Amino acid sequence: MIETERLILRRWRAEDRVPFAALNASAEVCEFLPKRLTREESDGLADRIDDHFEGRGFGLFAVERQDTGAFIGFTGLAVPRFEAPFMPAVEIGWRLDHAHWGKGFATEAARAALAHGFGPLGLTEIVSFTVPDNVRSRGVMEKIGMHHDPADDFDHPMLELGNPLRRHVLYRISRKETA
Repeated sequence: MIETERLILRRWRAEDRVPFAALNASAEVCEFLPKRLTREESDGLADRIDDHFEGRGFGLFAVERQDTGAFIGFTGLAVPRFEAPFMPAVEIGWRLDHAHWGKGFATEAARAALAHGFGPLGLTEIVSFTVPDNVRSRGVMEKIGMHHDPADDFDHPMLELGNPLRRHVLYRISRKETA
């Protein structure tokens, strides 16, 4: 568990699945994702997140507001499930409920996840990626000190040719940049 000023990053609980499914069914939240998820697909993603923690000792934390105890999404670290020129790598990612956007929660949680990655986990570099038009996520990447080199941009191999979300921008940050 990691605590920040306003948030708790923790392992997942069974009761997180209902609000997680609602988040994954949201048109706003899934605007730059391949599709909105059904409840079964959302539960499957939660299972994969739990399996990642069990198999690797780290993963995507459930994010809870300290003031209300509400589950608001996830933030954390994961190993991408595809091959790309920048692999092997550990990715930082986040997905928060739309009602909690614009309050700095994603940045706050991502900073804590980076500190965990470069501290206890001993990682030397962390990446993040999204579609070029996802300015909100790109803004978080820049606020936490990540940098973008257009030469690193790539076509996501899990998306079909012609899919408008296939092209991705890659951001990086190294441990020495955070020291």
